[in-house]
Amino acid sequence: MKLITSLLTAAAISVASFAVPALAQDKGTVGISMPTKTSTRWISDGETMEKLFKEAGYEPDLQFADDDIPNQLAQIENMVTKGAKVLVIGAIDGTTLSDILAKAHDAGVKVIAYDRLIRDSANVDYYATFDNFQVGVLQATSLVDGLKAKFGDVKPWNVELFGGSPDDNNAFFFYDGAMSVLQPLIDSGDIVIKSGQQGMDQVGTLRWDGAVAQARMENLLSSTYTDAQVNGVLSPYDGLSIGILSALKGVGYGSGDMPMPVVTGQDAELPSVKSILADEQFSTVFKDTRELAKVTVGMVNALMDGKEPEVNDTKTYDNGVKVVPSYLLKPVAADKSNVKDILVGSGYYTEDQINN
Repeated sequence: MKLITSLLTAAAISVASFAVPALAQDKGTVGISMPTKTSTRWISDGETMEKLFKEAGYEPDLQFADDDIPNQLAQIENMVTKGAKVLVIGAIDGTTLSDILAKAHDAGVKVIAYDRLIRDSANVDYYATFDNFQVGVLQATSLVDGLKAKFGDVKPWNVELFGGSPDDNNAFFFYDGAMSVLQPLIDSGDIVIKSGQQGMDQVGTLRWDGAVAQARMENLLSSTYTDAQVNGVLSPYDGLSIGILSALKGVGYGSGDMPMPVVTGQDAELPSVKSILADEQFSTVFKDTRELAKVTVGMVNALMDGKEPEVNDTKTYDNGVKVVPSYLLKPVAADKSNVKDILVGSGYYTEDQINN
């Protein structure tokens, strides 16, 4: 019996000795702070990163802040307190994080801004995002292509402009990119902004709220379009597009002698993909956030190995304190002619998801 006990004890010690290297593979905690669960896009981003970080040997701490700035600050502070080595932050308001990032820096924590630039802080190490100016260019180009296709015999085209949330730095890049295409047509008289509302101070949509966009579109229709029709709407995000379309359909667009205006979007959210296939929303911009998550994990791996992460832009993203080294991925325009090929072909959605 003593012999058996000794053998079992030896075996236990042997197992324990093999367990140590496995534990050594734990590379530490990565805090992932996402802004909200109201958009399926952010849920997908968070879950994809959580999966990839686990596979890479990290312990991900994924938190969603429910579009509540104090909540996000508290969550990030808790991540720092618990010993996160790196923070990946999709900020609600990119101007509110300076104090907590100073604490993170003092604790030796690296910070990667995820898709939304964090402003007014020297303690942002890297930025992973898409080419946001190009997103706006693609949206406006699609808008103009749609106007030519649907309203080729109408001039000038009546267009209204919507911007993203003024506290999201990306919103200005989207708008500026779009206006680089649209402003020459406005100047030439081919496009008329009948409401006169231009500039992010007038067209911004706080928190990217679809209900706010719907209410503004309803007001525009009742105040400006009682004796004219809207031909196009620049919308920077699918969640706004759905609200805008609801307002348009509410007064009869899409039926009778009121053709649906050309409405753009972004993020290829499933309701908008279905809307595009139903000939309501005209287009969206697809940003494969699976690739963005991979870039982010690659940045963290490099940082943890004491190396410089790969970047492809060191000039564009000045956050008010420093130019943040960035990696920009390419966005892709999608409309009814190619949306299935792009989204189903890449495995982003299944055929059943799109058709049901």
